[in-house]
Amino acid sequence: MLSRLARQLVPAVGRLTLTTEDGAGLPPAGIIAANHTSLADPAIVLAALLRLGARPVVMATAGLWSVPLLGRALAREGHIPVHRGDPRAARSVDLAQEALERGRHILINAEGGLPRRTDAAEAAPGAFRRGLARLAHRTGAPVIPVGQAGARRVTSGPAVKQLAGLATAPVRRPRLHVYVGPALRLDGEGPAATAQARLAVTAAWRTAVARLGEPAGPAA
Repeated sequence: MLSRLARQLVPAVGRLTLTTEDGAGLPPAGIIAANHTSLADPAIVLAALLRLGARPVVMATAGLWSVPLLGRALAREGHIPVHRGDPRAARSVDLAQEALERGRHILINAEGGLPRRTDAAEAAPGAFRRGLARLAHRTGAPVIPVGQAGARRVTSGPAVKQLAGLATAPVRRPRLHVYVGPALRLDGEGPAATAQARLAVTAAWRTAVARLGEPAGPAA
């Protein structure tokens, strides 16, 4: 339902295009790691992935499950709340492993939060948390790097600016692009593997930015 809703809503707020490495599709299952720059980009990425026939299980901050309607929808569809710094965090990994074993894709934003910026410019992904590498090592699943660009032109900055951006997006219709890079296997689960994943997602993001003709901002 979330993927279908995203497919319906995203065209209303922007012009979404999608490219993949050599025109290839997605592996049958795997961990989709996307850069996270805006409250709008999860919907944008979901809409793009649906074009490839993927309806991933989303791993997201547990606070979203307390939002009326959204929380019930997330729970009903089997998406996975991430409780950081909490004993329940281990259960999140267990649920993700089970989904991968069932042949599902997992969508994760390894940065773990939004950048603390108010402008709408593009910037490279920030530091990744360790959970992505740990999940990939534990399950043996490939990591599929995804770069998205343009989402900050839909919503970014403080709350008032975000609401204004969302309200005017159907008129402005900013260009949005999602690029799906080649899948890779991480080397282990430590800092080197986390850095390897970040480099791959950064490369995918740079490709997405180039597709839009946008300047690539500074590293985060």
